[in-house]
Amino acid sequence: MKKFVFASVMALASISLVSAPTLRAQDSDQITIKDPSEFNAYQMATTQSDPKARAAALEQFLQTYPQSVVKATVFDAPTSGLIDTYEQLAAQAKDAQSLADASDHTLSAASRLLQLDPNNMKAIYVSVDIKRKQCQRTQDSQTCDDAAAMAQKGLATPKPAKISAADWKKQTDATYPIFHSAIALDDILSKKDVKAGIAEYTQELMLFTPEDTQKGTGLVDTLNIAEAYVKETPPDAVNAVWFYARALNFAPDSYKAVIGKKLEYWYKKYHGGLDGLDDLKVQAAKTVFPSNFVLKPAPTPAEKIHTILVNTPDLRTLALADKELVLAFGAKEDADKLWALMKDQSTLVPGIVIEATDSVIKLAVTADAKEAKLPDFIVNLKAPLTEKEKAVYVAGFAFGDRAKGEAELDGTYDTYTQVPATATTAQSVQIVLREGTIVPAKKVVPVHKPTPAHRPAAH
Repeated sequence: MKKFVFASVMALASISLVSAPTLRAQDSDQITIKDPSEFNAYQMATTQSDPKARAAALEQFLQTYPQSVVKATVFDAPTSGLIDTYEQLAAQAKDAQSLADASDHTLSAASRLLQLDPNNMKAIYVSVDIKRKQCQRTQDSQTCDDAAAMAQKGLATPKPAKISAADWKKQTDATYPIFHSAIALDDILSKKDVKAGIAEYTQELMLFTPEDTQKGTGLVDTLNIAEAYVKETPPDAVNAVWFYARALNFAPDSYKAVIGKKLEYWYKKYHGGLDGLDDLKVQAAKTVFPSNFVLKPAPTPAEKIHTILVNTPDLRTLALADKELVLAFGAKEDADKLWALMKDQSTLVPGIVIEATDSVIKLAVTADAKEAKLPDFIVNLKAPLTEKEKAVYVAGFAFGDRAKGEAELDGTYDTYTQVPATATTAQSVQIVLREGTIVPAKKVVPVHKPTPAHRPAAH
């Protein structure tokens, strides 16, 4: 299965420009440990200054006192709790394996806390964030689904009675954007629903402050939404170039070249040139979402052709390849106008034979037709080919220029038909000629100039 790859996303995500939010323990009631041995073990574990030693001591405490009244606090306590301790170890990791191990321990601690307190926002957030990063890295459908399911749970979690409205708002302001980010990844990577993913990224970026979209997850997902827009069918280049430009403005220097190439590609593909791109970059730096942003599309082939015809006083002077271009891509009015001048006129048909029968020769004349090995000219011959001619004018034979001594095929324009594009071929035209005749190749005798007479040197 082909994976959906986000340009530079995993690399950008590793920069960690946004730190995890500080979430307070949700149960602030005073808890008293009555057993002196249990109290001393708790104090000893939570006061360890070294995170590694503290993690080991807290795990040992949970094994020794599995029903402790402070069991939830052992996981949830700010700084000294098991979740925060494993996150400290992750921050100190010096290699990928150490980081992975610390992340797994953090996820385990969060999962165990959720068994005790299913609506614990800190545990939900930690679980989502770790699973989301694993989803980005591995693109494993189950991992992505798990992250999204936990994120949906986080969005639906009600405010605990013991937390003030102000504190709850701080928590949701910090966590909800990450929840939407996880759901967006799952929509795109696992469910293959790009539109739903874009809607989630939009929700996320709306919840972030403008400053938060200039770094960390906000910056990564600004790039992600641009990548998602070009994955739509058809691609939404207008929105894509906006968010590529936004990401380019704030990306670290080492990523600007990659993002800049994508921006220029989609901008030029849609607009036809790079004029106005600098203005777009300035606009995108000022605001997260496009407002009154209009990008004029490039002229269609028919519009370009019309301009050429308007600026060509005598259409009969157009080269054969240009005439064919007009007939293939021009609006019917323009194509018919040119054909009125061509019909019943004789013409030379230089091209490669694709197929030949007794009375018909099919040729590829334009470069595109030659590359595709498809005939764009059909010449109905005035007289059938002889056996000797059939042996010469076979597939692959090139008719060319009489002046160069090459075999020449000519005929009279009869009809033309525009051929729509298919899944494997581009739009084209098929031109039919009648009364085709062949002038066989002639050996060109080089003209030799007489050798100048030798003159004796003057004395």
